Amino acid sequence: MFPSWLEYSPTNDAAYCLLCYLSTEKPNGNPTADVFTRKGFKAWRKINSGKCCVFLKHIGESPCSSHNNAVKASQDLFNQSMNIRFALNEQSSEQILHNRLRLRCSIDSVCCLTFQACAFRGHDEKPSSKNRGNFLEMVKLLASYNDELAKVVLENAPYNGKYTSHAVQKELLQIMSCKVKHYIREEIGDSKFCIIVDKSCDESLREQMAIILRFVDKHGCIQERFFELVHVDDTMAITLKKEVCDVLSMHGLNVSDIRRQGYDGASNTRGEWNGLQALFLKDCPYDYYIHCFAHRLQLALVAASREVFAIHDFFSHLTFIVNVACSSTKRNDELQKAISAEIINLLEIGEIESGKGQNQKSNHKRTGDTRWSSNFGSICSMINLHNPTCVVLQEIRKTGSSYTTRGDANVAYKLLKSFEFTLILHIMKEIMGITDRLCQALQQKSKDILNAMQLVSYTKTLIQKLRDDEREGRARHQMDHITVGQHFRVNLFCVTIDQQLQELNHRFCPETMELLILSNSLVPKDVYKAFDIDNICALVHKFYPLDFGEQDKKSLRYHLHYFHLDVVSHPGLNKLSTMSELCEALKTTGKADTHYLVDRLIRLILTLLVSTATTERSFSTMKLIKTRLRNKMEDEFLADGMMLYIEKEIVDQFSTDSIIDEFKSKKDRTVKF
Repeated sequence: MFPSWLEYSPTNDAAYCLLCYLSTEKPNGNPTADVFTRKGFKAWRKINSGKCCVFLKHIGESPCSSHNNAVKASQDLFNQSMNIRFALNEQSSEQILHNRLRLRCSIDSVCCLTFQACAFRGHDEKPSSKNRGNFLEMVKLLASYNDELAKVVLENAPYNGKYTSHAVQKELLQIMSCKVKHYIREEIGDSKFCIIVDKSCDESLREQMAIILRFVDKHGCIQERFFELVHVDDTMAITLKKEVCDVLSMHGLNVSDIRRQGYDGASNTRGEWNGLQALFLKDCPYDYYIHCFAHRLQLALVAASREVFAIHDFFSHLTFIVNVACSSTKRNDELQKAISAEIINLLEIGEIESGKGQNQKSNHKRTGDTRWSSNFGSICSMINLHNPTCVVLQEIRKTGSSYTTRGDANVAYKLLKSFEFTLILHIMKEIMGITDRLCQALQQKSKDILNAMQLVSYTKTLIQKLRDDEREGRARHQMDHITVGQHFRVNLFCVTIDQQLQELNHRFCPETMELLILSNSLVPKDVYKAFDIDNICALVHKFYPLDFGEQDKKSLRYHLHYFHLDVVSHPGLNKLSTMSELCEALKTTGKADTHYLVDRLIRLILTLLVSTATTERSFSTMKLIKTRLRNKMEDEFLADGMMLYIEKEIVDQFSTDSIIDEFKSKKDRTVKF
């Protein structure tokens, strides 16, 4: 039987070694190689000569003979799995897996650090450093728990594909921030929305403007989303309006779709004639300005009272006394010892009772310009800690280390023991106690309109009652014009009350009050007890004429009759208490399509009242992210970090692969993913 490598040519009447013919260019010293490759083999009688068989001589004894090398070459040629094309593809696929794994680690590190408001960079990020910064240390920690990851990150990664540079960190952060904004934009859809704008300085004293959007999503749920943080060169109303409009237009949101605007109460934003409120009303006449009720009530009652010089001096003295008594850890320890001694003394004489959770140690609370209850809290803490504070101040004025310390303690002690300071302290506790209780109630009920106007009216009633009681008391006690009582009654108490009543009437304007009172007719509490068809129709005709066509306005009354009959008897709609619950229930039960006019009106009304929780959270987040050690942070980096920190629940919905694909398409990258 002839070997498989032997091929016969009928034309030449000769046999050839196909493998050697294809791969051998020279005989390489084998005498039979030329016969089987060029001349052709014809001596058939020599094939049965035993060890001298010409076939055996051609094959050769050495494994490295020309024929054996040709056989190996042919095997490699026909082995497709070893083809260079497949080898390159296999290597490329493996490299892609390594790149994606490496980038996935960087994405997870960015998310983790951002969610915790931690810094990324380190002071020394060299491999020899003991602390390379939070980001690199996080990557190192993740690699220590995964051998596969450890082989492809940090020093084991290629020079041009580590994905740990500061530029890559910011790029990943920006990609996720843009995805969050896109998600919010899709949530809004074609719905009407409201804007809430507030301003504050960051750690580097740069003026930042936070923009929050409030809307009702496609599921009928109220959403209040942080949308953007913008650095503004000045706080003029025209500048703020331009920045807000630029942000909205960048994401395809129309100013004409705004149905409510809320600001921080400053004059350059809430100004009736030249403020930001007025500028937006020129573009959209039905963009009503309604600030947070709790915030507005606090501004009215606290800020108005400080218009009185004596009250302003009182708060300045209060701050001074707290600073002197608690300006160091040593003084704070002395205050705590005095408080303990006071508690022990009161327990011994039976003034207070012991029990679990009672008689806890406390400290002075400082007043703040933006914290609503801080003034009331500071006053209460001063009343509760009056005696221990006097003990500490007496000790400081005796044993103070310098004349300045002793002098300040002496002034603070005299102020604290003065009759006027003590009287104003209790007067302001009485007045601001009303403010604090109502502000808390308004914050808890700010998701709906029910009781909001009643609470404001009740505040006016209480303030007016204080004024009337004072007048009756003065009538009973006819005093001379120049007395101490006359001074405190007329020049202090009456002026403070009158200033607050004036401010309440100014901030809660008649148009806003009417809008909210009419809106209250759709509240479903007590089986739609407040439901009033005439008020609802008046609300649509007067305040929302552009959102309803002429035919809708004509048929609205009939729709409302049918709506009331339907919801009162519906088991899923007759036990609700707020309009937000009603809006969501209409969508859940499928009644939103049936009562589409009512659903549209409810969605508009739900943008009217708003808490400032998101605004407060945004600026609290800014203080967490842009700290003293990170005061050179860029505006874009700060805004992106705040977006991820505040809207964590949205970021959690994004897959890592989608972020990688976005990272891949963002630039023409040489590395494959």
